[in-house]
Amino acid sequence: MTQNNSQFRNVAIIAHVDHGKTTLIDAMLHQSGTFRANQQVENRVMDSNALEKERGITILAKCTSLMWKDQKINVIDTPGHADFGGEVERVLCMADSTLLLVDSAEGVMPQTKFVLSKALALGLKPIVIINKIDRQDARPDEVLNEIFDLFVSLNANEQQLDFPVLYAVGRDGWCVRDMDKDERKDLSPLFDLILEHVEPPKFNVDAPFAMLATLLDHSPYFGRMLTGRIYSGKAKNLMNFKAINLKGEIVEQGRLTKLHVFRGVEKVAVDEAMAGDIVSIAGLEKASVSDTLCDIAVIEPIKSTPIDPPTMAITIGVNDSPLAGTEGSKVTSRMIRDRLFAESETNVAIKVKESDAKDAFEVGGRGELQLGVLIENMRREGFELSVSRPRVLFKKDQSGNILEPIEEVVVDVDDNFSGVVVEKLSSRKGEMIEMKPSSGGKTRVVFYVPSRGLIGYQSEFLTDTKGTGVLNRIFHEYSPYKGEMKSVKNGALIATDPGEAVAYALWNLQDRGVMFVKPQQKVYAGMIVGENSKQGDLEVNVLKGKQLTNIRASGADEAIRLTPPRILTLEDMITYVGDDELVEVTPKSLRLRKKLLDPNDRKRQGRGKDEKFDFIEE
Repeated sequence: MTQNNSQFRNVAIIAHVDHGKTTLIDAMLHQSGTFRANQQVENRVMDSNALEKERGITILAKCTSLMWKDQKINVIDTPGHADFGGEVERVLCMADSTLLLVDSAEGVMPQTKFVLSKALALGLKPIVIINKIDRQDARPDEVLNEIFDLFVSLNANEQQLDFPVLYAVGRDGWCVRDMDKDERKDLSPLFDLILEHVEPPKFNVDAPFAMLATLLDHSPYFGRMLTGRIYSGKAKNLMNFKAINLKGEIVEQGRLTKLHVFRGVEKVAVDEAMAGDIVSIAGLEKASVSDTLCDIAVIEPIKSTPIDPPTMAITIGVNDSPLAGTEGSKVTSRMIRDRLFAESETNVAIKVKESDAKDAFEVGGRGELQLGVLIENMRREGFELSVSRPRVLFKKDQSGNILEPIEEVVVDVDDNFSGVVVEKLSSRKGEMIEMKPSSGGKTRVVFYVPSRGLIGYQSEFLTDTKGTGVLNRIFHEYSPYKGEMKSVKNGALIATDPGEAVAYALWNLQDRGVMFVKPQQKVYAGMIVGENSKQGDLEVNVLKGKQLTNIRASGADEAIRLTPPRILTLEDMITYVGDDELVEVTPKSLRLRKKLLDPNDRKRQGRGKDEKFDFIEE
């Protein structure tokens, strides 16, 4: 017998980066009485990860819940960046509806389109919230038309097109249905609309227990914790259950040792949970994401949405530089291997493959940001690594033709910079799709560009637009190979000797290019200390001090005035290095280096001119 479980409403919040999603959840939790009146709560409480707080973006999907009029609303916070799309694809199957949050000035952006397409494909009926309507450049009516056009372009059905709309300022904690008539006081219109518009989860009361694992976490007390929504039956403490994969094969059997539900931002232990609720379960050691956790009698797995394959890969290996082991505690290939394979278990968008020599690992992901976050986390855990330049993953069609990933690039720039941006993207095999005025007196340009043409372009783009441009990108499709791409890259300044950089030597080298190191910084032979102002690598001595004699100079000494070095972030370094270069990552330092430190070895190897293709393993 199938019936609605009217006690629950499960909604996912989806939005582009920085459209105010996590801030709105803060206001929802406060106004629903989740926190005590005197409880100290930090801002953006859902961004629990240290990197999330630093960068101001959501990286991991997380669940919370709140009570409104005796109804429990489970809220799923999803990442807004396409690089973390694997998180989105998994958690949307836990929701019965979505809150689509769109900035009233920026309007529809690429990541909005990406996440919404996944939600509509699952048949979810969205509630649209146009946020930040207090902005001076707000244009809510135009944005609403853009949203409707987006729904049509994504083949939304009639029910999905008939979406309700709210206008809000999430930071101030209010929303209204009518901007002219309604009082702007709180979020009660949103809570009431969720109860009215979102259908309660349907379940079979007589069926045995079954749930789909969508998130994987690890507890120091209970071990592996699997989170998901119960599709049928009830989960009870100490019950016997099993995990089956998508093929229906038994992964393992065990006993449910701990059952948690979400209350506010915390997990609370309970003895029993019913269908429709989102729970975390402990008791299994091998089960993972996409597995069905169910009663012993169940044989059919719950269908899971296929995860898009990775489009980019890097090679991570042990750090073998002369300074290896001086700053990190985890330096062996075995430690790196265990950490990467553990990551691939919890993050289905990450694929790891071991090299034949067992000393390096090919890690596939969605983009530089996702791979950069993984490396940054490992760095903070004490790992030392060497990281190669990213390379895109190609495919072959049935006829054997090579296909490459194409990305949709949306650029908002001032009018006087639009020409150089169009020129640069066109030279990278980009195809301009649209060009129109945007908010704030800017021009919006839409391109389809091969992924390999965008590697390393972000920093160049910021330089070309003097830091005023905004670039967003998202995977579009695989299309026929566009041909070889010629890139003009300045050479590197390479240190010739080990030691500490000297200010006098750096001062003399400033005319040669831009420096990456500062005085008294440790260097070694083969380390990249700067960028040459011309093409071709140049070996330089950064240890050369001023020659001191007892003969007084005829003229006064010239004061040493050093230009500050260019400080590159981890993502900048990963996209900056060439095919014959590596990024050395340690807990305290980031360095650029040549793969072959000996200059004679580099000359013997030379540079390969044939383009290498890495294909996705089906």
